[in-house]
Amino acid sequence: MRVSDILKVKGNTLFTVSPATLLSDCVITMADNDVGSLVVMERGELVGLLTFREIIHILAQRQKEQRQGPTPPVADLRVRHVMNSEPIVINDDMNVIDLRGLMVQHHQRYMPVVRQGTLLGVVSFHDVAKAVHEEQDFENRMLKSYIGDWPVAEAALA
Repeated sequence: MRVSDILKVKGNTLFTVSPATLLSDCVITMADNDVGSLVVMERGELVGLLTFREIIHILAQRQKEQRQGPTPPVADLRVRHVMNSEPIVINDDMNVIDLRGLMVQHHQRYMPVVRQGTLLGVVSFHDVAKAVHEEQDFENRMLKSYIGDWPVAEAALA
C-alpha cells in the first residue's frame, strides 16, 4: 500500500492558513473541523505546518512566562511565530510501511504529501492506522473465505 492509496480513501479536503493568520483563528478552525493540523501556505508554496503540538507548546511556554511577569496574549500570536517551518514532507509514492517507521522515528503525527512541488494532502498517524487496519481486515476475510469452512465466531452465534 502506498500513501497515494490513503489519499484516495481520505479525500482531498485540505485546511490551509497563511503565516499571518491569528493563532486564535487556527484553533477555531481546527476545533470546528476536527482536524489536528493546518498546512501553512504562502504564495502557493508550503512554508510550514501547524499542529496541536505547536499550539500546546506555546500555551505552556506562555503560562510559564506569565509566572515571571505580564506577557502578550496568545490570541495576538500569528502562525509564523508558532508553526513548524521545516516539516518532514513525503511523496505520495512512499510505501506505508516506510511511512509508519518515519512517523514513529520522528514523533510526527502529521505529514504533508507533496509531488513535484504540489501539495496533495496531509496524512495523519490515524489515517495510516485506519488504512492498515482495513487492509488487514480485508485480507483476513479473503483468507477465511478461501478456507471455506472457517468456524463462525462465538460472538456471532450469541
